[in-house]
Amino acid sequence: MKKIITTTKAPLPIGAYNQAILTGNTLYTSGQIALHPTTGELVQESIEAETKQVMENLKAVLYEAGMTFENVVKTSIFISDMKNFAKINEVYSNYFNEETAPARETVEVANLPKYVNVEISMIAII
Repeated sequence: MKKIITTTKAPLPIGAYNQAILTGNTLYTSGQIALHPTTGELVQESIEAETKQVMENLKAVLYEAGMTFENVVKTSIFISDMKNFAKINEVYSNYFNEETAPARETVEVANLPKYVNVEISMIAII
């Protein structure tokens, strides 16, 4: 059985998807971009600010599911320019303990929704 996870502290879906699905003890988040959940505006002052908003959106979804970043076992990071990897990684790393950090892949893509620079999704377990 699956449970839909929804919070107003992260951007609400605009389409046929949900912020996250909890099935059994596993949470699958949809990819998050740097939309501010209250204003709906993109946060793009810098790649660091953009990445931080993405991580804060994911934090809110995890929290709604009763989890934290410690529960995350896998992340997928999609970026529009691999030259931004070091800056994205620096912000991303602030949310995890290096010794227990999740598995991850980082992929450069041609385009992302709203032409953002970074999108991240996660898998977490209770």
